[in-house]
Amino acid sequence: MNTDIHRLLDEAFAGIEMTPAAQDLKEEIRANLAAQVEELVAAGASPHDAARRAVAELGDVRALLEEDAPAPAEGWEALSARNRVRPGPWFVVRTVLLSLLAFAGLIGIALVILLTHPASPVAVAALGAVVALALGVVTADALLQETTANHPLPSPRAIGFGLATGGTLLALGFGGAFALAPGQLWLVILAAALLVAAIALFSYLGATQTNRHKAWLRGAATHMPPNRFETDPESAARFGIYTAVLWFVTLAVMVVLVFTAGWWWAPVAFVGGFAAMMLLLARMLYAPRDGDRR
Repeated sequence: MNTDIHRLLDEAFAGIEMTPAAQDLKEEIRANLAAQVEELVAAGASPHDAARRAVAELGDVRALLEEDAPAPAEGWEALSARNRVRPGPWFVVRTVLLSLLAFAGLIGIALVILLTHPASPVAVAALGAVVALALGVVTADALLQETTANHPLPSPRAIGFGLATGGTLLALGFGGAFALAPGQLWLVILAAALLVAAIALFSYLGATQTNRHKAWLRGAATHMPPNRFETDPESAARFGIYTAVLWFVTLAVMVVLVFTAGWWWAPVAFVGGFAAMMLLLARMLYAPRDGDRR
């Protein structure tokens, strides 16, 4: 990032008390200035002049701070409309193209299964990889975008969510390929390893997630009951561990069913694991705390 942006932004916030709301606004402005400077440089301005011009167009940050503080009586609809962030056009184009690629991969898998006898497990696995890669990138790209309610997710965490999503989908693709060729044990072993790794990564990212809500949303949500996972990090960590163990056991049961009763019984174990996870989530989110029991 252009270093002039940091210096000029620090000068613009000089003398302002750096409350959480002011810090959030500063980081939001920093991201917007970086994008604006890139556009100006692309149009022919020097990096130094582009930074000065962008900061000059910013105006008085004190007025922005006052505007960012929501009035207590303002409703959710008005707050959302005032703080609305529209997605960038290139983000929309990327998402549509990658989604079409994933859809084409799914159609390809269906055609291989329906029109090829016997169906090629390698082709199914390869097309599954295309779907997993496309949707993994879509996931990471979406989390890197600023939204009306949230600041962008840090790049390493967004990439982590993308890898976990892609790994889960790729595991399903390898599992489908194994169903077509039960003799290829390497497929189910690779699927199991990918699924366990993806679940572990999801659990870690979920348990260590920090609040990305913008100041206006946090202020407006003060009258709402808090999420238990936000007020009790230990419960969030336990939920992540329980989820990883639950899906590891579910995967083991699926493998056993494939080799004993037949692969068509494997979805039963998956449905059971999903139902158990929903019950676990409800129990941990809404069960009374120890201090609430009488």
